[in-house]
Amino acid sequence: MIVRNWMRRDPITVGGDTLVSEAKRVISEHNLHALPVVEGDRLRGLLTRASCLRAAGFVARSQSPDEFSFFANRLKVKDVMVRNPATVSADDTMEHCLQKGQALRVGQFPVLQDGRVVGLVSANEIFQLTAQFLGAWEKWSGLTLAPVELAAGTLGRIAAIVEAAGATLYALYPIGRNEVPDVTCAARKRVIVRCVTSDVGAVARALESAGFCVLEQAAEVQSTPDRPRTKGTGQ
Repeated sequence: MIVRNWMRRDPITVGGDTLVSEAKRVISEHNLHALPVVEGDRLRGLLTRASCLRAAGFVARSQSPDEFSFFANRLKVKDVMVRNPATVSADDTMEHCLQKGQALRVGQFPVLQDGRVVGLVSANEIFQLTAQFLGAWEKWSGLTLAPVELAAGTLGRIAAIVEAAGATLYALYPIGRNEVPDVTCAARKRVIVRCVTSDVGAVARALESAGFCVLEQAAEVQSTPDRPRTKGTGQ
């Protein structure tokens, strides 16, 4: 999955001389996590929701008229923004974004192409992507299998068992780190099964009869009335 297909395209940006009070209003009105700070075509920084809240919180605690006036009329984005923020390329993968975000403890990345800001990837886009993988807005049932060796044909065998039990298979997700140090050994991972079935118990019993351990099972009850809007061409 390539970043350009999942990012928030053409994000709202601000200049360094924009008042923080105005930027905070934009962030709140559009429910954003961050605003890229751009001068001309160049990225100069990143203003995060957390930075705005910290500044506003300090003023509120101080109860000083002078501080309120400074925040409302003089404090600028360039005074509180993150300078030289971490970025990703539009040609990077979403997997790379996740790994980089975890390594740097960063929740949002401006997306660059030819030096220009063309998008933004934040925890919101990652959350929506995960929700779509798990079928959060679909009437799917789910099962989780205890770690199994993912040798050649293992997933195909699981798929065949699920469909032989009368279910329509939508996805299999092996999850978890491979703790086997020898790369010649098969990985051991849990497997999430997402399917449509009127009897998830029958699917579980079929898998257990074939030697798989079912850790959990859930029949899907769709209770979310509204599906969030998504961004990007891949959603």
